[in-house]
Amino acid sequence: MSVRLRDKLFPEGGKTRIILRRINLFIHGFSPKNIKKFIKSIKNNGWKKTFKTLTNKVRNGTAITPYQVWMQFNDPTEEELEQQRKTKFKLSPKISILVPMYNTPINFFEELVQYLIDQTYSNWELCLEDGSPEKNKEIEEISKRDERIKYNYTGKNLGIAGNTNEALKNATGDYIALLDHDDLLPVNCLYEVVKAINEEPTIEFIYTDEDKITTLDKPRFDPHFKPDFAIDTLRSNNYICHFSVFRKDLMEKLGGERSKYDGAQDYDIIIRMAEIAKNIKHIPKVLYHWRVHKLSTAQAGGNAKPYAFEAGITVLQDHLKRVGLEGEVSHGVTLGTYKIDYKVKGNPKVTILIPNYNEAKTLKTCVDSVLKLTTYQNYEIVIIENNSTEKSIFDYYKEVEKQDKVKVIYYPEKGYNYARIINFGVKNTDGEYIVQLNNDTELITPDWLEKMLGMAQREDVGAVGVKMYYPDETIQHAGAIIGVYGVAGHVFKGLYKTAHGYFARESHIQNLSAVTAACMMAKRSVYEEVDYMNEDFAVAFNDIDFCLKIIKAGKLIIYNPFVELIHYESKSRGAEDTPEKQKRFQGEIDLFYEKWGDYKKMGDPYYNINLKLDSDQYDIKQEKVNCH
Repeated sequence: MSVRLRDKLFPEGGKTRIILRRINLFIHGFSPKNIKKFIKSIKNNGWKKTFKTLTNKVRNGTAITPYQVWMQFNDPTEEELEQQRKTKFKLSPKISILVPMYNTPINFFEELVQYLIDQTYSNWELCLEDGSPEKNKEIEEISKRDERIKYNYTGKNLGIAGNTNEALKNATGDYIALLDHDDLLPVNCLYEVVKAINEEPTIEFIYTDEDKITTLDKPRFDPHFKPDFAIDTLRSNNYICHFSVFRKDLMEKLGGERSKYDGAQDYDIIIRMAEIAKNIKHIPKVLYHWRVHKLSTAQAGGNAKPYAFEAGITVLQDHLKRVGLEGEVSHGVTLGTYKIDYKVKGNPKVTILIPNYNEAKTLKTCVDSVLKLTTYQNYEIVIIENNSTEKSIFDYYKEVEKQDKVKVIYYPEKGYNYARIINFGVKNTDGEYIVQLNNDTELITPDWLEKMLGMAQREDVGAVGVKMYYPDETIQHAGAIIGVYGVAGHVFKGLYKTAHGYFARESHIQNLSAVTAACMMAKRSVYEEVDYMNEDFAVAFNDIDFCLKIIKAGKLIIYNPFVELIHYESKSRGAEDTPEKQKRFQGEIDLFYEKWGDYKKMGDPYYNINLKLDSDQYDIKQEKVNCH
């Protein structure tokens, strides 16, 4: 099903968005025959009834979703589970699982306990702290099923953080894990955690992928296949969430959870963990089942715990103070997400480099939008003239150079080599910060330079990219993933600008492996540190290579969707439609593989091995996945 058709059929807003989220995977799995049935149903029955029917089919298992296909290939078999039970690890740490309880439903608790008893790794303990107003005899009896279960009833509701900390006092394990009282750990969960510890004993913190579940007789759904650790992604939302495991000494340094942040107490402790932990491990396997019921955040979104999202603001404000960053924290586009506008320090000069060949009208649209909208004042526009042939463009140069902020410099060589043109521009200008900007773009966001500068000024940041749209208001660029469509691909292409893709990733500030140079900011010193752009990539992949060099140098790439531009895309240079261009393009592909083949082979750390590489929409693989 095309992304544009999906967006027309699934308009934004209110309940529609919630319903869409629940059946999104099913829609991606439509066959052409089912698409026709779906459209016919909307015409005959209306969208509400159609969505309700589809939701029910997904929930009751009569519809086969892509995730259900993934489970058939990737859920452990009985033979694999039996082999896990027989495994003798060199290191067999005890895992203490902390569960704060309050009016816990009996059936949920019984299932939680049984899933733990059935774990294929046995060295664990369950530390329960019950703050319910009345003691429940059934829960007490269930707790007696296994000597590894420590049940403590206080009759005091100390809140989630307080009860968790009370449970922590009874923990004797080498590692501390956090589990909600209504959720489940699949029986292979602790085995996979301990396997990771044996492979890398210095791990201090572990997190996993997760999905959702209603009841045991209904199929699991809505899997969250997460990226590896990414600080800016974490500052945008608590994507780590479940299942989180702390080494005991790390938890002791953190001092447990803090009641000040109840509702976002897990977010707080994970953010504080990220400030001090040296070795954070992501296991790209679904090892946590998040229970969906009428009182859970998973079911009701912001209606269940609105205070939690306000607490998240406080978590981030306090975090920024601790790490010495200044920024304004506000809510993001979707509930439970946040954006940070970092304060610009001083008044550094920004040089905006715009390579250009002919296309006077296109260039004028770009330059006019920058001059008209830009609110930051200490900038210059430097047009790099590259062998234009039309009189109209030189007439435009004479006119536009009357503007104080605009000048034209002339690239001295024949031919087109984008990387070399940019390097020429950087070396012949003096801005402390460089923005590479395509001539076929049009600015939308007035404070774009402030938003990019605030990030680019951070010591840990190498480059900042933006969100770009086609003229029809669908996404052209929301970051790039290494390996998508071979070398690298822009994700969420064609998604309507107000629609949301996989976990609304297109609308989060996040770390990625690469962003497009059609609009990208970096310090001048970064260019010098990585030896500028690689001129062997004359046309394609020079921006991807540049970003990977920045990452290799130890700095981050940030995608900021709150800076928006229209991209008319490649009007000046056109498509790869001649034998000569195709030969050059293949040569650049070969060079990329030669340089970055290992990075691609290992998998983009900001993506997930369970997601397809022949799709730019974060679709789930329909095959056996071999995790590293």
